Amino acid sequence: MRSWFFIVLFLLRFVPASSQELKCAVQVVAPSIQGTNRSVFNSLREAIYEFMNNQQWTNHVFKTSERIECTFHFTINEIEGVNRFKGTLQVQSRRPVFNSAYSSPILNLKDENIDFEYTEFESLVYNENNLKSNLVSVLAYYAYIILGYDYDTYSLEGGTPWFQKAEKIVGMKQNAKESGWKQFESRQNRYWLVYNILDNDHRSLRKFYYEYHRKGLDTMSEDPQKGRSNISDNLKLLRDVYRREPGSYALQLFFDAKHSELINLYSEAYSMEKVEAVEIFSEVNPSKADAYQEILNDK
Repeated sequence: MRSWFFIVLFLLRFVPASSQELKCAVQVVAPSIQGTNRSVFNSLREAIYEFMNNQQWTNHVFKTSERIECTFHFTINEIEGVNRFKGTLQVQSRRPVFNSAYSSPILNLKDENIDFEYTEFESLVYNENNLKSNLVSVLAYYAYIILGYDYDTYSLEGGTPWFQKAEKIVGMKQNAKESGWKQFESRQNRYWLVYNILDNDHRSLRKFYYEYHRKGLDTMSEDPQKGRSNISDNLKLLRDVYRREPGSYALQLFFDAKHSELINLYSEAYSMEKVEAVEIFSEVNPSKADAYQEILNDK
């Protein structure tokens, strides 16, 4: 009965309404840029805000209260000529946990390869079959990545259509002069993220996103131990991915978003559950191994 309730809850997200899918906060800062008309940064921020929040990305229309909360933080470090901007982009997204005021972090990444042309007061237009603007391409790519992850947390591999949209953008940008799109440039870029996500070797990771959120966090308001046990039963999925591909960018991004949440989650667990969780976390996310010891120290 409870399973059917969640299925209905998931489907109700997509009843016709008057708003788009994303609720996106946008920041554009340029702390190191001197002698430039600052109004261009306000214009850029407004253009990105309008683009992200008014574009309909899927064939579903979310209710206003169900829009996916996300943040795009641009730091402009360099301007070439009059309209070419270079810098970084921090992308974050969140997902509400059922029957609670808590939102769980889903995505937290920093893209170091932001390079685009923009003219003040320019409107951003998305045509999925004609991607001339690198700014539009980057924004659309991350919109679909955010959507894909969100859908994956409600339905097993439910985000596939949106990840495939992101993959299509990557394919169309293989001849782009800007960095971030190509396989050989780095193991941690837009190419590798969507490649990892859709690769069969990462299906265990996608299953974990579903089990963690849908059967774990969403049940904890009624039964915290049951929710945590459901998560613990699936931790081996993370280890499976790590042992197949230790350098997985998608797996690293999971822990970049979740490591603090995992520490808080398991600090309240039973002793044996703590030990097993810390063993797996320390293996698959070794850079945070010391931090995971906090779980064991919290009696």
